[in-house]
Order: sequence, then C-alpha cells, then structure tokens
Amino acid sequence: MRRMLLVMALTGATAVSAQKIADPKPFAATITPDDLKKHLYIVAGAEMQGRETASEGQRKAAAYIENQFKTLGLLPGNKDNFQAGFPVYQDSLISSFIEVNGKRFDGTKDFLINLSQANTSTIMSSEVVFAGYGVSDSTRNDYKDIDVQGKIVLVMQSATSSSGGNSVRVRTSPFMIMRDAQKNGAAAVLLVPGTVMRRGAPLAKGPLYQEAYKKNILPNTYLITEDVARAIMGAEFEAAKEAIKNGNPQPKTYQADVKLDFKKSVNELNSTNVIGYLEGSDKKDEYVFITAHYDHLGKRGDSVIYYGADDDGSGTVSILELAEAFVKAKAAGKGPRRSIVFMTVSGEEKGLWGSEYYSDHPLFPLEKTTVDLNIDMIGRTDPKRKGDSSNYVYVVGDDKLSSDLRPISEAMNKKYTKLELDYKYNAPNDPERIYFRSDHYNFARKGVPIIFYFNGTHKDYHQPSDTPDKIDYKQMAKRAQLVFYTAWEMANRNEMLKRDIPLTK
Repeated sequence: MRRMLLVMALTGATAVSAQKIADPKPFAATITPDDLKKHLYIVAGAEMQGRETASEGQRKAAAYIENQFKTLGLLPGNKDNFQAGFPVYQDSLISSFIEVNGKRFDGTKDFLINLSQANTSTIMSSEVVFAGYGVSDSTRNDYKDIDVQGKIVLVMQSATSSSGGNSVRVRTSPFMIMRDAQKNGAAAVLLVPGTVMRRGAPLAKGPLYQEAYKKNILPNTYLITEDVARAIMGAEFEAAKEAIKNGNPQPKTYQADVKLDFKKSVNELNSTNVIGYLEGSDKKDEYVFITAHYDHLGKRGDSVIYYGADDDGSGTVSILELAEAFVKAKAAGKGPRRSIVFMTVSGEEKGLWGSEYYSDHPLFPLEKTTVDLNIDMIGRTDPKRKGDSSNYVYVVGDDKLSSDLRPISEAMNKKYTKLELDYKYNAPNDPERIYFRSDHYNFARKGVPIIFYFNGTHKDYHQPSDTPDKIDYKQMAKRAQLVFYTAWEMANRNEMLKRDIPLTK
C-alpha cells in the first residue's frame, strides 16, 4: 500500500511538472537593444523609401521581414506563403476637358474634377439645366418642377445668402450636391464654387484606395470657373449669380452644345501582410497573435523620406526579436503550448487596411485566437507626459473585452519588467481615440481581446525626422520584453482568455 502511494505521488508530481511553465527570462534576455537597433537601421533606412503601402519600399520591407521569418524557421502563415495580399487601387489621369459651343476649357485653369470620384465618360449634350444651389432635401428642393433626368446640371455654391433681409445658410457641400443630383437623375454636374477656385495642373495620380466596387455611382462633378458658366449661360450669368447671393435663384434650361470628356485608368495594385507562425504543442490549434504595422508614409518628391523609425519601425523590429526569442525557447524544448502568429501588416497609415482585410478574411480562426498583442510605436518618449519618462509604456485596451487580461498583464510586468503601465489613453473619453487608431482594433471589433503598447506621440511623429538615431533602444527592448512575457503567459496558460466584456464601438 505504501509503495503504491509513493508511485502515485511521483506520478502526480510529474504531471504537475509537465504543466509548469518554464522560466522565460533567458529567452526574454535575447531581445536586446543592439539587435533591435541593427534591424531598425535597415527597416527604417533610406533603401526602404518610407515603406508606403503598395510601393517599392513597402515591397522591400516585406521581403526583409519574410527573409527574417524564414531564417528563424517560422512556418508560413498563408498556406505556403509568408505574404498575404490584399487589393489596393490608384487612378491615373489620361485626359480631361470641357467644350462649350466649340470652345475648349482645360483642367489646368478652367475646372477641377476629383480623380478618385469621377468615372471615365464622354457626355455630349445640347442642354444644361440651371438648378440653383443644387439642394434637394427636407429644407429646400431646387429640383422641384424641373426635369434633370439624364441631363447636365449647373449649380452654384454659396456658404450664406440673404433672403428677405434674413441671413440663411444653404447647405451646398460638393458631396451633397453630387448626391442630390444623382437622386434626381442628373448625368453630370457643373459646380461654380462659392470661393475662388484653386488653379494648377491636375494630379496625374490619385490617392490609394480600397473600395473599387461602389454601391452607388455618383455623377461626374466638375468644379468650374465663372468663365465656363458664362459660356453656357451667356449674359444671364450675372443675374443668376446675384440671385444665388439673394437666396432666390430660378431654374432655367440653357441651349448649349456641351461636351464633358474625362478618361482615367484604374491601376490594380497589391499590398501584403507578412505572416509567420510558430507551432504550439498540446494547444497548437489555439493562437496568440503579436502584430505591428510595417508601412509608413513613403516619400515626397525624390528626396524627402518619411523614415518611420518609431512609427512603426519600432514595432516591426520588435516582432522580429520576439519571434527569435520564442524560436530559441522551442529549440530548447520549452516552446509554447499555443501557436504564436507573428504578423506585420501594411496599410495601417491609410486606415488600418491590412488588419481590416485580415480580420475579414482570417487565415487562423478568430474564435480560437486568444489575444492580439499589438505594438505600434515603442521606441521614443512622450514629451507631454508628466513625471519620469525613462521607464513606462502606455497600455491600451487591456480592460475592454476580457476581465482576465489586465490582471495577467500587470502580473507579468510586476514579476519581470517593472515598467510603469500608464493607462492615460485607455480612458473611454480619450479625445485622441487612440484605442481605435491602430491594428488591434480590427481584432477587437471581431471580439478578440487585445492589448496595444504605445509610447505616445512626439514632435517627429509623421515627420521625415522620425529616424533611427532618435530611438531609446534600451527602453524599447524593455517594452518588447514586456510583450514577450505577456505572450508567454498567454501561450502557456490552461484556458483561453474569457470574452466577458461587451465591445465598445
């Protein structure tokens, strides 16, 4: 009997030992200031050209990150690929002109058209309908009793106008004018703005965008000079202009041969998230995500580079060091129970595009993703912060979706890194809305608990002067180690995090 009890006791001790989490400190110690600095001078170097989404610099940065993941022995996160693409579009102007009764007006001085909002078309019409302010809503209807179906509409803008001695404000934003013209069936809009129109050469290329397929196609809208309007309305232009000022414009159809010609090409580009993962052991089908965005603002002209060392080169290279630390732990027989996914995303500076695309098209089940630890700017200090700024990090979102998360975060910090965890940007009434402004939010909106690590903004934020020489590498390493310790605990604890707090949208 006694022998049996001893065997049972030893068996139980072995089982407890098997579940005991190994000491993470030797592996955290491999995250060093020197290694972070080595990577950052490459990622935020001139060769990467500011890493703008869908640019050559972004592709070079992605290749560097992928190569590091391969060298470490991570598994590719997108089937056989380390990069997972998402669509990006950009418009290029081919030509644009307006012709009135044989007289041609060009886009360098006579009109403006929004390259992204307009669509390739040639419209030739013998009539133009003047529709006052072009407003059609509950406050007024400039389209009452006139038929603009399939016609070119001419409208005039005025921020304020006077009617019967009383000042009235007429809502005439260009977008609302376009929407109201569409609602009434107009084929195109000519808009005389209420202020002096900017002149100059039209943009050869428009901004990047994602939504190429639109639910509603708005009519092409040209902001025109008074000269174009006079060519259509003749001597009646001045009277119409005065009526706009006085608040009583009268609709009228003008006979004029008008040709509106606009041509552009839509370039289908591509950007990528770079994803590698380390397979876990007994809980390998559950996941800890560690994320950062590697894109930045690119170049302006041929010489001005937005290096983005802190934003978010600091998070990107921290991902590389964290991955190396976990790989070394697994090589030593102390690998994580859950799989750890290391994902660097692009498109963050454009509106969280890469993480949004991933969260809408996940490669690992979101319901099996226990947490996302997101790193966006951990290499500098916040000059606006009161008190000692030599040993802190802003922690955001740790109390938003899981009651498990903050206690774990604080326990890991207390045990290992002893940073001051500053919750300034975690306040529900944070005027800067930091919680909603980085890639973790696209995990949070899907219900995945998150922590966002952040050092605050500074005078070099989104400036070409955000360079690697200004980084506090010692403090950056300590912040990255806090992420490592927290991820270590998340990857090895028995249960996934509870999801017991409703999402704040």
